[in-house]
Amino acid sequence: MSRADEPKSADTGVPKSADTGVPHAADTRPPGPTTDKRPTSPLWTLALFRSELTTTLRRWRTLALLGVLALIPILIGVAVKIETSDGGGFGGGRGGGGEGPAFFPQITNNGIFLVFASLAATLPVFLPMVIGVITGDAIAGEAGSGTLRYLLVAPAGRTRLLLAKFTTSMAFCLIATLVVALSGLVTGALLFPLGDVTLISGITVSFEEALLRALGVAALVALSLVGIATVGLFISTLTNSGIAAMATTVGLVITAQILDTIPQLHAIHPYLFPHYWLSFADLLREPVYWDELVKNLGLQGLYVAVFGSAAWARFTAKDITA
Repeated sequence: MSRADEPKSADTGVPKSADTGVPHAADTRPPGPTTDKRPTSPLWTLALFRSELTTTLRRWRTLALLGVLALIPILIGVAVKIETSDGGGFGGGRGGGGEGPAFFPQITNNGIFLVFASLAATLPVFLPMVIGVITGDAIAGEAGSGTLRYLLVAPAGRTRLLLAKFTTSMAFCLIATLVVALSGLVTGALLFPLGDVTLISGITVSFEEALLRALGVAALVALSLVGIATVGLFISTLTNSGIAAMATTVGLVITAQILDTIPQLHAIHPYLFPHYWLSFADLLREPVYWDELVKNLGLQGLYVAVFGSAAWARFTAKDITA
């Protein structure tokens, strides 16, 4: 019996199998191209991260924030230079009340201390505020502008997009910190002498070793910011308003800083993300004091794990309407 003579289905006219009467599977597939998704190439994932980082760094707001960060070491250097131009010490010979301000009197002796002083001055407020603005706008800003849907077109996917936003935020923590450090180093070299460096513990090391320690300090400061960066990314998944996410993140930074200064709340201080921020000064001792450095890195890792998981759970289940 030819295929044309096969019995037809009464309602569809589809040929039936001679033995079972079931329509042939090959004849019931819907027309059109296949919908199977191919695995995404790792190179494509890297390209997504590069695109996100490039887009972030090209925004005028980002450039303005980095410009402000670069200006702070210049202002500090000029202020110290003016105050010590008559041969007196900075601050009338006062050493400062904490680990951060203790760097300031050393700037006139060696310009590299302007790097440490600038990082100490920007870490409590300016650096986390800049990070809060960038991460708070990461998801909410896209949703508010109506571009989030287009970013989720396959093969991007929500998990890959969130991972690209997260890695971009981490990279920006490092970039912002390096901007402050580099500006401090250049300004210090132009305004003050350079040479062998006397560490906090009284040991003198070569300028080359001091540069390596300065690079290590910058890396530690950048790692100290990953906790608030992850919190900001999580907050960004909770709203479609970029301004609301940025304001909430910055407000959280200020609140945590205030709580960390209240003695009656000492029990919660070790769990606040800014508590160990100034522990980078221990890298300028010989031998290095690792206790608080390790606690700081562990605390930031805890924030990344908890709020990173919360951001993923929220974003993958979120109803994208814009």
